[in-house]
Amino acid sequence: MSRKMLIDGEVEKTNEAENHYDFDLFVIGAGSGGVRAARFSAQNGAKVGVCELPFHPISSEVIGGVGGTCVIRGCVPKKILVYGAAFGPELEDARNYGWELNQNIDFNWKKLLQKKTEEIVRLNGIYKRLLSNAGVKLYEGEGRVIGPNEVELIQLDGTKISYSAKHILIATGGRAQRPDIPGQELAITSDEALSLEELPKRAVVLGGGYIAVEFASIWRGMGVTVDLCFRKELPIRGFDDEMRAVVARNLEGRGINLHPRTNLTELVKTEDGIKVRTDHGEEIVADVVLFATGRAPNSKRLNLEAVGVELDKTGAIKVDGYSRTNIPSIWAIGDVTNRMNLTPVALMEGTCFAKTVFGGQPTQPDYEHIPCAVFCIPPLSVVGLSEEQAIEKSNGDVLVFTSTFNPMKNTVSGRQEKTIMKLVVDAETDKVLGASMCGPDAPEIMQGIAIALKCGATKAQFDGTVGIHPSAAEEFVTMRSVTRRVSASKPKTNL
Repeated sequence: MSRKMLIDGEVEKTNEAENHYDFDLFVIGAGSGGVRAARFSAQNGAKVGVCELPFHPISSEVIGGVGGTCVIRGCVPKKILVYGAAFGPELEDARNYGWELNQNIDFNWKKLLQKKTEEIVRLNGIYKRLLSNAGVKLYEGEGRVIGPNEVELIQLDGTKISYSAKHILIATGGRAQRPDIPGQELAITSDEALSLEELPKRAVVLGGGYIAVEFASIWRGMGVTVDLCFRKELPIRGFDDEMRAVVARNLEGRGINLHPRTNLTELVKTEDGIKVRTDHGEEIVADVVLFATGRAPNSKRLNLEAVGVELDKTGAIKVDGYSRTNIPSIWAIGDVTNRMNLTPVALMEGTCFAKTVFGGQPTQPDYEHIPCAVFCIPPLSVVGLSEEQAIEKSNGDVLVFTSTFNPMKNTVSGRQEKTIMKLVVDAETDKVLGASMCGPDAPEIMQGIAIALKCGATKAQFDGTVGIHPSAAEEFVTMRSVTRRVSASKPKTNL
């Protein structure tokens, strides 16, 4: 059967006689991106095989599971724990709504952990069925590339078997990294944090990104004493500085101890726990230390350099706009390419790959206006440009609209926590360049805002939209007054 692939921007016309491979496509890695690419390629008529490491909630070089990081040890179990953590403060707030909670309310960590594990096992099964229903052949074991058109599978019993494929797709994701400091073996990563047998009473979190602030929020919501150490003045570097300050304020307001411009220098095991030393001379004793200091592409064991596939200095696979490597038959998507490391982006890249290689529709992923969220409590969600990015990219002035208010729910509960919304607008064209929100339900609201920005919405169109009342979301269509007008020449910050 003839297959179509992209060669130098054009769809190749393939000779029927050339189809002598075991598979049209072999995918290494059955996470979100790999499963999407495999399924959609099969739906386009390709014969597809995929391999994945055996399932376990905590990953290693030889353990993984169908569904990948997001489903098994990432977004999904994390969000379950966020839901669990949010109930504690909600129960406090309920008292002013008339709920008489006189007795002590206990939190059962082991029960939540069991429910979380049951859910990821269920999803692991669903992903396997999705592959099976699409006609994709699933192999359990470790895959590596041994030629431009050949994959070697190391099976669970150690035996090796090789398969030929016209196209090979690498979708092996990333893995958590540990900083090289004395005692680093005493710390855990997000993998272990999602499966702790006992809930700690004291936790130190090192890092200022998504994972760090999310786990700080989770543990604090469950009553844990949390110290959050990060290198910059504010957490979640890369987001809008104003929104970063709001997140920091909310974290402190919820009882998290922030240590900005702080790094850890040593971990020491003591009778009372793990003694954490910082570069400011502080000593903190904790039951658990979480390293949330970034992730690296999972490419080390794939034999790619021996085959000639180019990697960057971080180990990420270099690809072109269509996700193709320098070897025409080898492609890569998702976190292993270190482009934009988000699950929905990997899904998009997998879809585009299938269209390009087997659908006869050369399609490049579009990285503009991709919304994202940080599931701290309360969450932050954004789409488009931050104020700083807009100023840097704009040739003219930028208009900033903000709204800060006490959510209606808090006016009765008494919780002192503001919601903030923000729109960044090009002064000349009136086009909305970016939107941000920190407050309850921010991700749910921002998904709809993302559609508007993707369609090129103007501020006038926002203003002309009727709001839903009473809701927080209506603030996005009622921000009439400019908070500030900023010239593109404004100096940059380094927070």
